[in-house]
Amino acid sequence: MAQMKNHRHLPAFILLDLVQHENHGSAICHNLVRDLPDFQCDTAAVYRALSRLEREGAVVYHWDTTQSGPARKVYLITDKGYEQLVEWKKDVESRIKKLNHFLTVYKKLRINK
Repeated sequence: MAQMKNHRHLPAFILLDLVQHENHGSAICHNLVRDLPDFQCDTAAVYRALSRLEREGAVVYHWDTTQSGPARKVYLITDKGYEQLVEWKKDVESRIKKLNHFLTVYKKLRINK
């Protein structure tokens, strides 16, 4: 079977988390594990995606120094991030249609493997 890209939609899920509340990277990772069935969080991938989203202007951050321990980057979604989230929604809707078609055709084949 061809290698699947495991984190293709990771930026979409990060933006979706940030729409609900500002957050730091490890909390985003925790939320994804909690909310997505069978999701195994790659913390490094989350931080790479956050960095890419920051370069694109989709997120910004501020330093949280209110907690004990080292300061944390707390990310917030920007207007550009909201625009990207709308595009991700369109992408997901399109993929759902294609996947539903696949499942419909597959079921008709009556393959029992």
